[in-house]
Amino acid sequence: MILGMTSPAEAPQPAIRIVIADDQALVRRGAALLLSMESDMEVVGQACNGVEAVELTQLLHPDVVLMDLHMPLKGGVLATREITRALPQTQVLVLTTLDDDETVFEAVRAGAQAYLLKDASENELLETIRALKRGESRLTPQIARKVMDQFRRLAQSGQSESLPAGLATAPLAAEALNEKEEKVLELIAEGMSNRQIGSALFLAEGTVKNYVSRIMDKLHASTRTELAMLSQRQRQAE
Repeated sequence: MILGMTSPAEAPQPAIRIVIADDQALVRRGAALLLSMESDMEVVGQACNGVEAVELTQLLHPDVVLMDLHMPLKGGVLATREITRALPQTQVLVLTTLDDDETVFEAVRAGAQAYLLKDASENELLETIRALKRGESRLTPQIARKVMDQFRRLAQSGQSESLPAGLATAPLAAEALNEKEEKVLELIAEGMSNRQIGSALFLAEGTVKNYVSRIMDKLHASTRTELAMLSQRQRQAE
């Protein structure tokens, strides 16, 4: 290798491009200041309502959108639905004060890949953004329980058409999971990240990621949220 040149493995990764959507200027600026201090993150746009959020996202194609839910002109749930349908590579991280069961479920059903309350720590926000960039979904255990409770109520009432995409008709398991995969799925349902699952099962984070991919393939799920719900559905059927 020629001295002074950087190998592909050493090449710096592009910064995570982020759009912040919140109707409160103080919140937008505070979040932008926090994220701008991270070398692997770049705030490329700020929106003060849902209409701007959709327009900016379609224009800039960010990696992640920080989405408040209570915004004028167009709410965060509708904006999330439009963004995830038009730009499936863009991940939506809901950052809000709203934690009632129906709002949480509607945001996840709209395509949000992560849901944090505004009292989350700075480190939790930063790690969640990085997790989304790695292709992970993130729901705190509290939020995951709300989604599963709502799913359970819908399943009991027979309203399968209200379930997130893929859950109403997806089979419980097109291919059986082995014992290790079952354990990984159980921990996903508890809201654990790949790193936390690795620590619990004494596995490398990359190994856990491979397990998650295989489980998604076997259960015909596209997100970790769907996996968590499928796990709950399977437990009810047993």
